[in-house]
Amino acid sequence: MAERVHDIALRSKDTIPSEYIRPENEQPGITTVHGTVLEAPTIDFSDPDEAKMAQKIAEASRDWGMFQVVNHNIPGEVIAKLQAVGEEFFLLPAEEKEVYAKLPDSIEGYGTKLQKEVDGKKGWVDHLFHKIWPPSAINYQFWPRNPPSYREANEEYAKYLHPVVDKLFKRLSIGLGLEGNALKEAAGGNDLVYLLKINYYPPCPRPDLALGVVAHTDMSAITILVPNQVQGLQAFKDGHWYDVEYIPNALVIHIGDQVEIMSNGRYKSLLHRSTVNEKKTRMSWPVFLDPPSDLVIGPHPKLLNEENLPKYKTKKYSDYVYCKLNKIPQ
Repeated sequence: MAERVHDIALRSKDTIPSEYIRPENEQPGITTVHGTVLEAPTIDFSDPDEAKMAQKIAEASRDWGMFQVVNHNIPGEVIAKLQAVGEEFFLLPAEEKEVYAKLPDSIEGYGTKLQKEVDGKKGWVDHLFHKIWPPSAINYQFWPRNPPSYREANEEYAKYLHPVVDKLFKRLSIGLGLEGNALKEAAGGNDLVYLLKINYYPPCPRPDLALGVVAHTDMSAITILVPNQVQGLQAFKDGHWYDVEYIPNALVIHIGDQVEIMSNGRYKSLLHRSTVNEKKTRMSWPVFLDPPSDLVIGPHPKLLNEENLPKYKTKKYSDYVYCKLNKIPQ
């Protein structure tokens, strides 16, 4: 059984094992711009001016690769329940969590390692992955049965996500001058997969040396994330790493690689990472909106012409994922 970061954290008093110490060019103590919190664009979903909102989302996706959404109509208590049941799961005894351990070739389940580790360096995080939509893609063997309300809380959150997902794709499409349904259809339409990940970052005695999740872009089309109140998300902007402002009850939206590809580079996927805290546990709940694995993704044909040639290869999403997780060039 792989050792979990939760257990390492419990016995780490002043130092951390060397495999968790990042190289100097990645250490947050050295590489973070301290004292400056990045205020990414905030999009108010209650704004009745559709055209203005599409323009703001397009600008944020082009210039930042991220934005935060407020007034999104997901009730605060639905988010609070999602977070409460996730927290309860991670506080269960180890043997109860290990029931949901990942199988060798599965991304779903409870685990610690996600991708090929460069130079044997590890992230200070445990996680749980499982799909929450569509029903045909769900494998309940990876959904915790304890706490008993886990399933209900996740199903309720998925239900409230649907209108948010549709609005995001519609406005991103309109921002490219496409029909409102163009990007969602190209990403899988009703077969689009919602993959939930819970990140659990226990307290770390040397937060200046470690990272929870190393610098990466998301391979999804779009990521919709809710964090707990412990600061930790950092974005790479203008050549520097900054903390991202925490807005209570906002949804943090990341543009993922597939939307960058479909937009032929007009929208940019966000380079981001997670830092950890010396005293507090940080958690986050990203939902990755993924194309079905056998869907072929490439630049949208309506964005291509003699002046705009494709900048990205067209390939099956499962092949893209394999290359990304194994650090093979696309």
